[in-house]
Amino acid sequence: MTASPASTLSAQTLIQALHLPEGCRVDQRVPKKLLLENGAPTVADKRLITEAIEEIQWVAALKPNTIGVPDYRDELREYLEIAVLAVTVRGVVKPASQSRLAELVHRAVPYPVLLLMMEGQSLTLSLAHKRWAQNEADKVVLDGSPQSLTIPGLPPEIGAPNAAEAATAAESAFVQSLSIMRQPQVTLYALYQGWVDCLQALLAARLTGSYQASTTPEQAAKRRQALADCERLEAEISRLRAQAAKEKQLARQVELNLMLKRVQAELAAVRGAL
Repeated sequence: MTASPASTLSAQTLIQALHLPEGCRVDQRVPKKLLLENGAPTVADKRLITEAIEEIQWVAALKPNTIGVPDYRDELREYLEIAVLAVTVRGVVKPASQSRLAELVHRAVPYPVLLLMMEGQSLTLSLAHKRWAQNEADKVVLDGSPQSLTIPGLPPEIGAPNAAEAATAAESAFVQSLSIMRQPQVTLYALYQGWVDCLQALLAARLTGSYQASTTPEQAAKRRQALADCERLEAEISRLRAQAAKEKQLARQVELNLMLKRVQAELAAVRGAL
Protein backbone atom coordinates (compact mmCIF):
# COMPACT_ATOMS: atom_id res chain seq x y z
CA MET A 1 0.00 0.00 0.00
CA THR A 2 1.34 3.43 -0.89
CA ALA A 3 0.51 6.90 0.34
CA SER A 4 -2.45 8.59 -1.29
CA PRO A 5 -1.66 11.41 -3.72
CA ALA A 6 -3.24 13.94 -1.37
CA SER A 7 -1.09 13.01 1.62
CA THR A 8 2.08 12.82 -0.47
CA LEU A 9 1.32 16.22 -1.99
CA SER A 10 0.73 17.76 1.43
CA ALA A 11 4.03 16.45 2.76
CA GLN A 12 5.91 17.66 -0.30
CA THR A 13 4.31 21.09 0.02
CA LEU A 14 5.41 21.46 3.62
CA ILE A 15 8.91 20.12 2.92
CA GLN A 16 9.25 22.57 0.03
CA ALA A 17 8.08 25.36 2.34
CA LEU A 18 11.03 24.62 4.65
CA HIS A 19 13.40 25.74 1.85
CA LEU A 20 16.08 23.29 2.96
CA PRO A 21 19.48 23.53 1.21
CA GLU A 22 20.14 20.68 -1.21
CA GLY A 23 23.27 19.75 0.70
CA CYS A 24 21.26 18.59 3.72
CA ARG A 25 18.82 16.37 1.81
CA VAL A 26 19.04 12.65 2.49
CA ASP A 27 15.83 11.25 0.96
CA GLN A 28 16.35 7.69 2.11
CA ARG A 29 13.88 5.12 3.34
CA VAL A 30 14.40 4.04 6.95
CA PRO A 31 13.69 0.36 7.80
CA LYS A 32 10.97 -0.06 10.41
CA LYS A 33 13.19 -2.50 12.28
CA LEU A 34 15.41 0.40 13.38
CA LEU A 35 12.40 1.99 15.05
CA LEU A 36 11.37 -1.34 16.55
CA GLU A 37 14.84 -1.84 18.00
CA ASN A 38 15.31 1.69 19.34
CA GLY A 39 11.89 3.14 20.04
CA ALA A 40 9.48 0.38 21.12
CA PRO A 41 9.74 -0.44 24.84
CA THR A 42 6.60 -2.61 24.99
CA VAL A 43 4.91 -5.33 22.96
CA ALA A 44 1.98 -2.97 22.31
CA ASP A 45 4.40 -0.34 20.96
CA LYS A 46 6.00 -2.85 18.61
CA ARG A 47 2.57 -3.88 17.36
CA LEU A 48 1.60 -0.24 16.80
CA ILE A 49 4.75 0.45 14.80
CA THR A 50 4.33 -2.71 12.74
CA GLU A 51 0.65 -2.22 11.97
CA ALA A 52 0.36 1.57 11.71
CA ILE A 53 3.50 2.64 9.84
CA GLU A 54 3.61 2.17 6.10
CA GLU A 55 6.91 3.94 5.43
CA ILE A 56 9.53 6.08 7.14
CA GLN A 57 11.47 8.55 5.01
CA TRP A 58 14.59 10.36 6.24
CA VAL A 59 14.15 13.65 4.41
CA ALA A 60 17.11 15.72 5.62
CA ALA A 61 19.92 16.01 8.17
CA LEU A 62 20.46 19.58 9.30
CA LYS A 63 24.05 19.96 10.52
CA PRO A 64 26.46 22.89 10.80
CA ASN A 65 28.23 21.74 7.64
CA THR A 66 24.99 21.28 5.65
CA ILE A 67 23.02 24.40 6.60
CA GLY A 68 25.65 26.73 8.09
CA VAL A 69 24.04 26.97 11.54
CA PRO A 70 26.31 26.25 14.56
CA ASP A 71 25.62 23.33 16.89
CA TYR A 72 24.55 23.88 20.49
CA ARG A 73 25.81 22.61 23.85
CA ASP A 74 24.98 23.37 27.46
CA GLU A 75 24.56 21.40 30.69
CA LEU A 76 21.10 20.16 29.65
CA ARG A 77 21.47 19.22 26.00
CA GLU A 78 23.66 18.91 22.92
CA TYR A 79 22.24 19.63 19.47
CA LEU A 80 24.63 18.46 16.77
CA GLU A 81 21.94 17.73 14.18
CA ILE A 82 18.23 18.11 13.45
CA ALA A 83 16.52 15.26 11.60
CA VAL A 84 13.56 15.81 9.27
CA LEU A 85 11.48 12.62 9.01
CA ALA A 86 8.28 11.82 7.10
CA VAL A 87 6.13 8.90 8.24
CA THR A 88 3.28 7.52 6.14
CA VAL A 89 0.56 6.04 8.35
CA ARG A 90 -1.34 2.97 7.14
CA GLY A 91 -5.11 3.35 7.21
CA VAL A 92 -6.85 5.31 9.96
CA VAL A 93 -5.24 5.52 13.39
CA LYS A 94 -6.96 6.69 16.57
CA PRO A 95 -5.71 10.06 17.89
CA ALA A 96 -4.23 8.42 21.00
CA SER A 97 -2.37 5.88 18.90
CA GLN A 98 -1.12 8.58 16.55
CA SER A 99 0.20 10.60 19.51
CA ARG A 100 1.95 7.53 20.86
CA LEU A 101 3.41 6.78 17.43
CA ALA A 102 4.85 10.29 17.18
CA GLU A 103 6.35 9.95 20.65
CA LEU A 104 7.96 6.60 19.73
CA VAL A 105 9.57 8.13 16.63
CA HIS A 106 10.92 11.05 18.66
CA ARG A 107 12.30 8.68 21.30
CA ALA A 108 14.00 6.46 18.74
CA VAL A 109 16.14 9.26 17.26
CA PRO A 110 18.95 10.76 19.38
CA TYR A 111 18.54 14.14 17.67
CA PRO A 112 15.62 16.58 17.75
CA VAL A 113 13.19 15.64 14.99
CA LEU A 114 10.90 17.67 12.78
CA LEU A 115 8.35 14.91 12.17
CA LEU A 116 5.72 14.85 9.45
CA MET A 117 3.05 12.16 9.73
CA MET A 118 0.79 11.62 6.72
CA GLU A 119 -2.57 9.96 7.28
CA GLY A 120 -5.00 10.02 4.37
CA GLN A 121 -5.49 13.68 3.40
CA SER A 122 -4.28 15.11 6.70
CA LEU A 123 -0.76 15.87 7.86
CA THR A 124 0.48 16.13 11.44
CA LEU A 125 3.59 18.12 12.36
CA SER A 126 5.29 17.08 15.59
CA LEU A 127 8.27 18.56 17.45
CA ALA A 128 9.98 17.62 20.72
CA HIS A 129 13.07 19.01 22.41
CA LYS A 130 15.69 16.56 23.74
CA ARG A 131 17.92 16.67 26.83
CA TRP A 132 20.43 14.50 28.63
CA ALA A 133 18.93 11.82 30.90
CA GLN A 134 19.50 12.66 34.57
CA ASN A 135 20.57 9.20 35.71
CA GLU A 136 22.07 7.63 32.58
CA ALA A 137 25.25 9.00 31.06
CA ASP A 138 25.14 9.81 27.33
CA LYS A 139 21.45 8.88 27.05
CA VAL A 140 19.08 11.39 25.43
CA VAL A 141 15.42 11.66 26.48
CA LEU A 142 12.46 13.85 25.54
CA ASP A 143 12.34 17.22 27.27
CA GLY A 144 8.59 17.28 27.83
CA SER A 145 5.83 15.80 25.68
CA PRO A 146 5.95 16.21 21.89
CA GLN A 147 3.98 19.16 20.56
CA SER A 148 1.85 18.27 17.58
CA LEU A 149 -0.86 19.70 15.38
CA THR A 150 -2.82 18.26 12.49
CA ILE A 151 -3.46 20.18 9.31
CA PRO A 152 -6.43 18.71 7.38
CA GLY A 153 -5.14 19.86 4.00
CA LEU A 154 -2.44 22.13 2.59
CA PRO A 155 -2.47 24.20 -0.58
CA PRO A 156 -0.91 22.31 -3.53
CA GLU A 157 1.65 25.08 -4.00
CA ILE A 158 2.63 27.99 -1.81
CA GLY A 159 1.11 31.07 -3.41
CA ALA A 160 -1.04 29.14 -5.88
CA PRO A 161 -4.24 30.91 -7.02
CA ASN A 162 -6.47 28.38 -5.25
CA ALA A 163 -4.43 28.37 -2.02
CA ALA A 164 -7.10 30.34 -0.16
CA GLU A 165 -9.68 27.72 -1.09
CA ALA A 166 -7.47 24.79 -0.10
CA ALA A 167 -6.50 25.99 3.38
CA THR A 168 -7.33 28.70 5.87
CA ALA A 169 -5.40 31.95 5.83
CA ALA A 170 -3.83 31.02 9.17
CA GLU A 171 -2.58 27.68 7.89
CA SER A 172 -1.22 29.25 4.71
CA ALA A 173 0.64 31.86 6.79
CA PHE A 174 1.93 29.11 9.06
CA VAL A 175 3.31 27.08 6.16
CA GLN A 176 5.07 30.11 4.73
CA SER A 177 6.57 30.99 8.11
CA LEU A 178 8.31 27.57 8.33
CA SER A 179 11.07 28.51 5.89
CA ILE A 180 14.46 27.76 7.41
CA MET A 181 15.52 31.25 6.34
CA ARG A 182 12.90 32.73 8.68
CA GLN A 183 14.13 30.80 11.72
CA PRO A 184 16.87 31.96 14.13
CA GLN A 185 20.31 31.08 12.78
CA VAL A 186 22.33 31.48 15.99
CA THR A 187 22.35 27.75 16.87
CA LEU A 188 20.54 24.55 15.95
CA TYR A 189 18.67 24.78 19.25
CA ALA A 190 17.42 28.29 18.40
CA LEU A 191 16.44 27.15 14.91
CA TYR A 192 14.45 24.21 16.26
CA GLN A 193 12.78 26.44 18.85
CA GLY A 194 11.79 28.72 15.98
CA TRP A 195 9.78 25.87 14.47
CA VAL A 196 8.23 25.11 17.85
CA ASP A 197 7.20 28.77 18.09
CA CYS A 198 5.60 28.58 14.61
CA LEU A 199 3.59 25.54 15.69
CA GLN A 200 2.41 27.32 18.82
CA ALA A 201 1.52 30.40 16.78
CA LEU A 202 -0.85 28.25 14.70
CA LEU A 203 -2.33 26.71 17.84
CA ALA A 204 -2.97 30.26 19.06
CA ALA A 205 -4.42 31.23 15.66
CA ARG A 206 -6.99 28.47 15.97
CA LEU A 207 -8.26 30.28 19.05
CA THR A 208 -7.90 33.85 17.81
CA GLY A 209 -8.49 33.45 14.06
CA SER A 210 -5.27 35.27 13.16
CA TYR A 211 -1.77 33.84 12.67
CA GLN A 212 0.94 36.03 14.19
CA ALA A 213 4.52 34.73 14.25
CA SER A 214 6.51 35.58 17.36
CA THR A 215 8.93 38.45 16.92
CA THR A 216 10.90 37.98 20.16
CA PRO A 217 11.74 35.06 22.50
CA GLU A 218 9.81 36.85 25.23
CA GLN A 219 6.68 37.02 23.09
CA ALA A 220 7.02 33.33 22.24
CA ALA A 221 7.43 32.41 25.92
CA LYS A 222 4.34 34.46 26.84
CA ARG A 223 2.34 32.65 24.16
CA ARG A 224 3.54 29.25 25.39
CA GLN A 225 2.33 30.09 28.88
CA ALA A 226 -1.01 31.38 27.58
CA LEU A 227 -1.58 28.20 25.57
CA ALA A 228 -0.75 26.08 28.63
CA ASP A 229 -3.19 28.18 30.67
CA CYS A 230 -5.89 27.70 28.02
CA GLU A 231 -5.43 23.94 28.11
CA ARG A 232 -5.60 23.92 31.91
CA LEU A 233 -8.71 26.11 32.03
CA GLU A 234 -10.49 24.13 29.30
CA ALA A 235 -9.88 20.95 31.30
CA GLU A 236 -11.25 22.66 34.41
CA ILE A 237 -14.36 23.79 32.51
CA SER A 238 -14.97 20.22 31.32
CA ARG A 239 -14.56 18.93 34.86
CA LEU A 240 -16.96 21.49 36.33
CA ARG A 241 -19.58 20.83 33.64
CA ALA A 242 -19.43 17.10 34.26
CA GLN A 243 -19.63 17.64 37.99
CA ALA A 244 -22.58 20.02 37.66
CA ALA A 245 -24.45 17.56 35.44
CA LYS A 246 -24.21 14.88 38.14
CA GLU A 247 -24.99 17.14 41.09
CA LYS A 248 -28.50 16.77 42.55
CA GLN A 249 -28.41 19.43 45.25
CA LEU A 250 -29.62 22.79 43.95
CA ALA A 251 -27.31 24.88 46.14
CA ARG A 252 -24.29 22.92 44.97
CA GLN A 253 -25.42 23.27 41.33
CA VAL A 254 -25.56 27.03 41.73
CA GLU A 255 -22.10 27.05 43.30
CA LEU A 256 -20.66 24.95 40.49
CA ASN A 257 -22.26 27.17 37.83
CA LEU A 258 -20.76 30.28 39.45
CA MET A 259 -17.35 28.57 39.50
CA LEU A 260 -17.85 27.62 35.84
CA LYS A 261 -18.61 31.22 34.88
CA ARG A 262 -15.49 32.46 36.69
CA VAL A 263 -13.28 29.94 34.90
CA GLN A 264 -14.90 30.76 31.54
CA ALA A 265 -14.21 34.45 32.15
CA GLU A 266 -10.59 33.64 33.00
CA LEU A 267 -10.29 31.56 29.82
CA ALA A 268 -11.69 34.44 27.74
CA ALA A 269 -9.14 36.78 29.26
CA VAL A 270 -6.25 34.40 28.54
CA ARG A 271 -7.41 33.93 24.96
CA GLY A 272 -7.59 37.67 24.60
CA ALA A 273 -3.91 37.85 25.55
CA LEU A 274 -2.97 35.49 22.74
